Amino acid sequence: MEPHLRNKLADTDPLISQALLDEAARQNSQIELIASENIVSRAVLDALGHVMTNKTLEGYPGARFHGGGQFVDVVEQAAIDRACELFGCEYANVQPHSGSQANLAVFFALVKPGQRILSLDLAAGGHLSHGLGANLSGRWFEANHYGVDRETGLIDYDQLESQAVEIKPALLIAGGSAYPRVIDFERMAAIAKKIDARFLVDMAHIAGLVAGGAHPSPIPHADIVTCTTTKTLRGPRGGIILSKDGGWRKKLQSAVFPGVQGSIHTQVIAAKAICLGEALRPDFRIYAQQVKENAATLAAALVAQGIKIISGGTDTHIVLLDLSPNGMTGKEAEIILSRANITSNKNPIPYDVGNPEKWAGLRLGVAAATTRGFGQEEFRWLGDIIGQLLMKRSDDAVNSARGKVKEFCDAFPIYGEA
Repeated sequence: MEPHLRNKLADTDPLISQALLDEAARQNSQIELIASENIVSRAVLDALGHVMTNKTLEGYPGARFHGGGQFVDVVEQAAIDRACELFGCEYANVQPHSGSQANLAVFFALVKPGQRILSLDLAAGGHLSHGLGANLSGRWFEANHYGVDRETGLIDYDQLESQAVEIKPALLIAGGSAYPRVIDFERMAAIAKKIDARFLVDMAHIAGLVAGGAHPSPIPHADIVTCTTTKTLRGPRGGIILSKDGGWRKKLQSAVFPGVQGSIHTQVIAAKAICLGEALRPDFRIYAQQVKENAATLAAALVAQGIKIISGGTDTHIVLLDLSPNGMTGKEAEIILSRANITSNKNPIPYDVGNPEKWAGLRLGVAAATTRGFGQEEFRWLGDIIGQLLMKRSDDAVNSARGKVKEFCDAFPIYGEA
């Protein structure tokens, strides 16, 4: 056997080996509150490291451009079938390498370069792949954006309808990365129908909540739905395209391949199949409901500490803080929390400035810590800890919080590791 086939990582590449060990230790010793992150199962990890990664394939099950794909066909078809069952749809494409590429494939299928799209503004909680000027989606299409009410932080659907009627986009987009409330998918579908536009919902952040019955599903209302398998779905990094209408199959299949990408990530599709199977189990519904309850508990605890929450609360896993009344930026808050081993990220809030260094928002998400075993009691304590850190900003507060965080992490280790 060739040496490179049998040598272990620690012997082959000590630098990378140590970085991986350090990352595992970091995850165990810190509380993860970045809303786009979660913790995958051991089974998903096993798939991601499987020899199936050696197999190159293009095309779809039963119609590949390479031989030797019979077992990948089993895996991909399982992922397709499970996605359709989980979300109650007729069509699923599990090949997109990310949520952004899933969105790009939908644009490829539905919109011509230069046509208008209408999506939620980034500062109001939208996503860069929905038409941000610096993104391909904002360069190839005429991107327009709707916002939220300045006082409530909620989408004003009457205003959105007026804007849509005036602009007449070819594609209306719902969803994003930091909108914490339930979106009225039925109302938006009616607006799209009124202006003869297609309706896309990007449910990347809420897919797991939808799968677990803790959030209304966009599937019955949207023409196309995209999502990632990370975040609340608790799976590997990758995207999915869904539709209630199987008539989109031919157009979407060709939009993904050969439209926007070539060969598939075979081991990731295996991991997607596993996470979709896990989400079909009864205990996942309990998890999804716990995520929702934990987020509400965290938001309430922060409000009690004097922290302003965008929209006054949350219906999802996201809690978005407005730190402008506290005279601090999201970056400053992120740094303070990191000193106490709590991971978060700065984020724009509605009507925020364009400079990320001066954003007044901090985005928190509860999915990863919920996976770890945190319940409402832990999140109530965590809200108190974060509130104290942000209000006091002292070394004493950081040292006290760090000790409590260690207690939490020791009580809820990841993968059984200390």
